[in-house]
Amino acid sequence: MTGEARKGASRVADVDAAVLRQLNAGTLEAASLMENLATDMRVLLARVFPELANEAQALDPKTGITKRMNAAAALIHEAYGDSRQDLLAGHTSDLVRGWGAYLVGHLTGLTLAERLAGIAPYADDRHFGVREWAWLALRPHIVREPEDAIGILSGWTGDRSANIRRFSVEAIRPRGVWSAHIPVLKANPAMGLPVLEPLKGDASRYVQDSVANWLNDAWKSAPDWVERLCSEWGSASHGPQTAYIVKRALRNKK
Repeated sequence: MTGEARKGASRVADVDAAVLRQLNAGTLEAASLMENLATDMRVLLARVFPELANEAQALDPKTGITKRMNAAAALIHEAYGDSRQDLLAGHTSDLVRGWGAYLVGHLTGLTLAERLAGIAPYADDRHFGVREWAWLALRPHIVREPEDAIGILSGWTGDRSANIRRFSVEAIRPRGVWSAHIPVLKANPAMGLPVLEPLKGDASRYVQDSVANWLNDAWKSAPDWVERLCSEWGSASHGPQTAYIVKRALRNKK
């Protein structure tokens, strides 16, 4: 992409008609969440897969966007299995690439390691939305196998891409956002240290915010543990990056 980034609408009602036509046609990426919400996923699915035009009508626009994303991927999986993955992964539309991420969650017969390997390109996508859908798509699998997930994702903390490092944290947040909680991490957040420790001084603010939000999640059910960890990190003088994480992690402490 070249030139100045397009500024997306801040309200669904403000999405320009010409922009909306391109979003529905799959020829333009959304520049804001409101543009994603304005896009008619039924029209978009029928445009990308004309043979699914009838099935696309089941994507109720009144349901949440993550449910519709997952439902669209389920329709694609039922019709094509994994044979359209390359088309989805390389598509111009961020929503279509997001279906590709959710498709990884729907595929059968994969180990968690194979599923995580398949989601990696989406976790490192150029678009903010696709990166979120990547971890949301695998969340049910991670909830079922948290220890294995932590073992694998601890190896992602050294990746050159901040997007990949952030994914390693977001995917195992104890509470998460718009997703199922991970009870074992709420009860014993120390399990997450193999992912958190290597990132406590990460140079990327994107990663720093993720680590802080993880700890803020954990603080809601294990405040003493989080406060002790933050005290240890702070007293060890790991630098301004760690200081920022600690302050943000304890933002709800009175």
